[in-house]
Amino acid sequence: METILIVDDEKNYLRVLSAVLEEEGYEVLTALSGREALEIQETSDLDLILTDMKMPGMDGIKLLEHIKAKDPDLPVIMMTAHGTVDKAVEAMQKGAYSYILKPFDNERLILYVKTVSYTHLTLPTITE
Repeated sequence: METILIVDDEKNYLRVLSAVLEEEGYEVLTALSGREALEIQETSDLDLILTDMKMPGMDGIKLLEHIKAKDPDLPVIMMTAHGTVDKAVEAMQKGAYSYILKPFDNERLILYVKTVSYTHLTLPTITE
């Protein structure tokens, strides 16, 4: 089972996204802040992080930088209701896997998550 960490300062988003992803068979962890997310990253084996861009304290871009410093291969999808082209470009340049605008429908979120899962599959090595 893949483990996804959702980071958002809005508790309702955490509840809704958790329910949607758990229904799809994912194990879901949640954090209300960037600091809490980094603590979870230290102690958990994560397959994907979904994080809001705009949060008090540590914003999503700063969190992305910390995540990538610890694990450059861990996919991160940025979520925001305040999207601009500049912010999307900055997030992608700093290593975000993708960028999704709030509000989004559940099917779109599931598609993004499954795409990450598919592209990060570890294929068996064939030896002769």
